Amino acid sequence: MDNLEKQLICPICLEMFTKPVVILPCQHNLCRKCANDVFQASNPYLPTRSGSLTSGGRFRCPSCRHEVILDRHGVYGLQRNLLVENIIDMFKQESSSSKPAPEKKEETPMCDIHEDEKINIYCVTHGVPICSMCKVFGAHKDCEVAPLSSIYQTKKTELSDGIAMVVGNNDRMQGIISQLEEACRAIEENSRRQKTLVCEKFDHLYSILEEKKREMSQKVTGEQEEKVNYIRGLTRKYGDHLEESCKILEMGIQTMDEPEMALFLQNTKPLLKKIEEASSAAHLDKVELGYESMDHYKVDFKKEGKALRSIDFIQDDEDEDEEDEAAGAGAEEGEGSQTVPGGAVSATSAQPSAPPQQMSSSPSAPTSTPST
Repeated sequence: MDNLEKQLICPICLEMFTKPVVILPCQHNLCRKCANDVFQASNPYLPTRSGSLTSGGRFRCPSCRHEVILDRHGVYGLQRNLLVENIIDMFKQESSSSKPAPEKKEETPMCDIHEDEKINIYCVTHGVPICSMCKVFGAHKDCEVAPLSSIYQTKKTELSDGIAMVVGNNDRMQGIISQLEEACRAIEENSRRQKTLVCEKFDHLYSILEEKKREMSQKVTGEQEEKVNYIRGLTRKYGDHLEESCKILEMGIQTMDEPEMALFLQNTKPLLKKIEEASSAAHLDKVELGYESMDHYKVDFKKEGKALRSIDFIQDDEDEDEEDEAAGAGAEEGEGSQTVPGGAVSATSAQPSAPPQQMSSSPSAPTSTPST
């Protein structure tokens, strides 16, 4: 029976349901008066007629927080739960027939000071229930008192209004929480989108740097191939000249061994001419000192590095105008990085300009120095 009684308690007034009992769409039950109190607390600005709401509105079930939407009849448009009302009637009848009278007497609280006296009046001055002896002979004889029934109804109404106020405040808090959660989701989504945009900007900057690195490397490689090919060709010429000199030397040694004087003199003249030609390297080019150096391809990225380190997000419109003016002044002074006041570079214009590489555009041509 105790478990059954708990199921018949209204979650608003915390008393057993009073007729009529209304059933909400979520299948929870409320006293009609309690449902009307909650409805008024949740809809304080709706028009009323004869003390009751007659227009549609909405409130939340105090048990499960499900939103209840009412039509123009308001709370009076909710369906009565006749089954619960019948169960309450049966429970009250069963309780009245099964509980003995002494148990009912024990439910009446007794005065702590006058143990044989029941608490039957209310001290308005001190706000506590007392017995008659306390009023006549005790500490409350000069206090203002009132019947328990009148104070009971007043306090019960206050408690019901307070509960309805808490329910309405909880609904507002739930709405604020929902808005805050939505704001968190919006912040996370906007952050993901902005991170993607920033990564795309930096990827574009990387591609520009990679392309520039490729172009500059190709220039160095082109001069390298040109110089190496020239040196190799010159090496082949010197090799051919050396081979020819070796042949002439061999012919000279053979001629030295010739015993016949006439034949020796006959072969000596052309051989001496060939020896003279082989001893001279005037017709062969010589490599200039420092020809193998590639130090003329110099790169200085100090300005560009400073610009990259000062990259930041775009600020307000005034700062953007100042940034444009600073960028124009920097362009007039020379090739430099785009800067803004405070050393920040716009995220949209942070791509460095062509670096002022101090390098020659073509390899130094080899010069031939005639041998003496």
